[in-house]
Amino acid sequence: MILTAYLLMCAIFGTTFLAIKIGVESGMPPFFSAGLRFFIAGLILFLWLLAKRKATPRMLLDRKLWLIGLGSTFFTFATLYWAEQHIDSGIAAMLSATGPMMILVLQSAVARQSPPGGAFLGCAVGFAGVFVLLLPKLGIGTDALWLLSCLLVLLGELGYAAGSLFTRKVMMEAKKTPPITVNAIQMMFGGLTLLLLSAFTEEIHPAAFGSWAAAGSLIYLIVVGSMLGHSLYAWLLKATNAFFPSTWLYVSPIIALGLGAALYDERLSGYSVAGSALVLAGIVLTNWQEWRLRLRRTTVSRQST
Repeated sequence: MILTAYLLMCAIFGTTFLAIKIGVESGMPPFFSAGLRFFIAGLILFLWLLAKRKATPRMLLDRKLWLIGLGSTFFTFATLYWAEQHIDSGIAAMLSATGPMMILVLQSAVARQSPPGGAFLGCAVGFAGVFVLLLPKLGIGTDALWLLSCLLVLLGELGYAAGSLFTRKVMMEAKKTPPITVNAIQMMFGGLTLLLLSAFTEEIHPAAFGSWAAAGSLIYLIVVGSMLGHSLYAWLLKATNAFFPSTWLYVSPIIALGLGAALYDERLSGYSVAGSALVLAGIVLTNWQEWRLRLRRTTVSRQST
């Protein structure tokens, strides 16, 4: 059951980047479609949790959950949706995979936490991979809009890192609150903020949502990408530990890169393959020490039982 849920989650998260690309290229305003996706998904989950008595209306007044929504949903997906108008979905997925390295950077710079051994080497390798991904567009004749989009995805991952660290802090303080409840409420708040940004920056034309590509992308991202994918993640957090579900970041970007090339005719060059390999190697090196510690604890626990 755990393996099935994990593989399904990885497959879902791997397809969302292409679904976003299809949606924005069909003419949907990026901020509005992102806001609609997360607000509707969060609202449906929250109403279900209310019915199950796992949430209360009073939770909507929690400012901490607003802050999580700003980092984990607003900053992360405002930049990603806008950027995917100009870059391939596979490249966006690989740049998004730098999230764990961004968490390490913030922990070291802001929280003053000492990183585990080999973590800085992992960051160096990972960011070298980012440089290789960007290399074809650097130099004479630089595509400024393409580079800006890539940098915005990286900036969005800083928001993801801040949101993840703050989520961890909130969950430690409120241990009785299910992770899915926090996720539902922060999605609602992040979605509302994206809709507010859209109201000031975008023109909404109902015809943009009339195509099968636009409607299908939005429905898929709401039901499968947000509700099912994040619910599986929350279930795996409870059924295993905090580390195991996060390893989707090693699997899903590869799925996204392959899907973009196979189904959407995205170019798969030597630079993108080499850069992607370096980014994934950097993630593994960054978390290698934690992997070893968790594996050792699991082995000791099994031996003791």
